[in-house]
Amino acid sequence: MSAVFNFTFVPWFRSVAPYIHKFRHQTFVVGIGGEAIAAGKLQALVQDLALVHSMGVKIVLVHGFRPQVNEQLLAKGHTPQHYKGHRITDPVALDCAQEAAGQLRYEIEAAFSQGLPNTPMAGSKVRVISGNFITARPMGILDGVDFQHTGKVRKVDTEGIRHALEMESIVLLSPFGYSPTGEAFNLAMEEVASSIAIALKADKLLYVCEVPGIAQNPTQPVSDDNPIATEITLADARRIFAQAPEAEVPTDTGFYLKYCIKACEGGVERSHIIPYSTDGSFLLEIYVHDGIGTMVVDERLEEVRQATADDVGGILQLIEPFENDGTLVKRSRTEIERDIANYTIVDHDGVIFGCAALYPYFEKSTGEMAAVTVSPHSQGQGDGEKLLKRIEQRARLMGLKSIFVLTTRTMHWFIKRGFETVDPDWLPQARKEKYNWSRKSKVLVKYL
Repeated sequence: MSAVFNFTFVPWFRSVAPYIHKFRHQTFVVGIGGEAIAAGKLQALVQDLALVHSMGVKIVLVHGFRPQVNEQLLAKGHTPQHYKGHRITDPVALDCAQEAAGQLRYEIEAAFSQGLPNTPMAGSKVRVISGNFITARPMGILDGVDFQHTGKVRKVDTEGIRHALEMESIVLLSPFGYSPTGEAFNLAMEEVASSIAIALKADKLLYVCEVPGIAQNPTQPVSDDNPIATEITLADARRIFAQAPEAEVPTDTGFYLKYCIKACEGGVERSHIIPYSTDGSFLLEIYVHDGIGTMVVDERLEEVRQATADDVGGILQLIEPFENDGTLVKRSRTEIERDIANYTIVDHDGVIFGCAALYPYFEKSTGEMAAVTVSPHSQGQGDGEKLLKRIEQRARLMGLKSIFVLTTRTMHWFIKRGFETVDPDWLPQARKEKYNWSRKSKVLVKYL
């Protein structure tokens, strides 16, 4: 084994360890689009799910079957019918859906049962349990369109699912629900997964699908100049969804985002959109800090939020000691009230423990991270990192390419987090004109 491998593997494995500890005994609901299975990604996805399950994560897996149902319908000379993103399930479509679900469940169970030596599944012994855990109701008639056997989730049998999970089994569900009268209804995989996640109070909802995530500029295609936003707040997700065209096909911006928003509003801490096209994307999203797809998080859970006028007094109280000792430049109440929308705060039970402001300079595609403050009572607990991450996120959403800080005492903290020192002449002209040369602040920049 080469020394190079040793020196790369060991630090990587150590860096993953905190996530392994954190996620043990947590519950993940995973929705896999039928498109991923049709693209031949099932074996790799199952191997990754089995690996995560072996590290103590409880997994509920919901599979989709859109392309498989369409294929069967076309083979029978029947045209697939949809309205506003929902399948119209007539009797022929219902038969095709049941056939497709049976075939896919067989393939998924078989994949979890493999255990050949020298493969990732060797010795895995994964038990898979399926069942009638979803009670459904008919979607009915919408705009004069009768959806027939298409349904909506009415109730989730959380007790039954939890019992299966406590037996260290993976729970596998097809997007079907059953009425008290015994009727079967075709459901949307995305709705089933989000409803289960909410009902179980799951720690994560993850969609492994055909889209790479939400672009930093959602109106434009993903590219090197418009990469994926790795994390967006629930508030930003709502804004993006409101501005997106009506989501009718899975590649539309709002299609999966709608269900991520629903899950976060229902109490699920994190919802993810992950591309199946990248090998190992499920593992990369979970065990790598920045992930590979888009995570929607309710910022209230992080206790990090955009400041409001009601927070001005708390911000003044927080920064006053640092202004008095010269760490921060003095700011008046009037100035903070005027710029309050620029501020992000860390709020613990109504008390502000940290703040930072972002002032954009669009002419140079950069922004100043200013008034960075963490209370002495919470220093060393990660609040500074939370503020930096949120400021970076806000900067990316503004289309900025970098952020910079001016500091006299905390240079090393920023350097450790990816900033580099530049000459004050680097500053945007408008900011250079306000630079205090007698203070001799160091200028550090981080490229996003």
